Amino acid sequence: QVCAQLCRRPCYCPWVPPRCPRGSPLVLDGCGCCKVCARRLGEPCDFLHVCDRSQGLVCDYSTGTGATCNFEDVEEGCEVNGRVYRDGEVFQPSCKLQCRCLDGGFTCVPLCQEDVRLPTPDCPHPRRVDIPGKCCPEWVCEAGERLQDARAASPAVLYPCRPWGTEWSACSATCGVGISTRVSNQNRSCRLETQRRLCMARPCPALPVAPPAVS
Repeated sequence: QVCAQLCRRPCYCPWVPPRCPRGSPLVLDGCGCCKVCARRLGEPCDFLHVCDRSQGLVCDYSTGTGATCNFEDVEEGCEVNGRVYRDGEVFQPSCKLQCRCLDGGFTCVPLCQEDVRLPTPDCPHPRRVDIPGKCCPEWVCEAGERLQDARAASPAVLYPCRPWGTEWSACSATCGVGISTRVSNQNRSCRLETQRRLCMARPCPALPVAPPAVS
C-alpha cells in the first residue's frame, strides 16, 4: 500500500545524480527507483529517504517526534565457551561464577567470597585451601580446622553490621572481557573487601583476515 501511494511508475529521476556529503553514499530510494543520498545517524528519514544500511542504520520511528536514522536494535545473544545464551538469560559457566547475558555482552559476579583473612590470636596462620566436594576454597588455620567451624563455636553476633558498599566501577575494557570492582562489607564476616566481577561492554570487532601471501 505504501509503495502504491508514494512510488510512481515508471521512474522519473534527474539526469544528474545528487552530490552527497562526505560519508553519505548514493543508494536507491525506498521505491527502488532513483539514486538518493543515504541518510546518516540522527538525520530525518522516511520510506523514500532511506538510512545508510552499510553503517547498520535503520529508520527509527519510536521517538514519537519524527523518524530519524538510528542503529538497528538487534537482540543479540552471548557466546561463552562455545554455547550461545539468549539476551537476559542468567547462566553459570562454572560453579564459581554467575553471569547474565545483556545486549551481546555479559557480566559475571563471583559466587565465592573474596575476603582477606588476617592473622588473629585464635588463627595465627590462616590459609585458603580447596575442600574436597566444595566448589569454593575456604580459609583454614594451620592445624586444619575450618574457620567456619571455629566461628560456629563462638558466640553469635547480636547486632549485624549495616550494609555498606561502593558502586561497581566501569568495565576495565571497552570491548571484550574486563573486570569491574567495588568495595563492600556485604559478606558473612562484615569485613570490607574488594569484590570483582567479569564484565563485557560489547564484543570486540573481528580482525580482518589477511590475504594469502603471493610468492
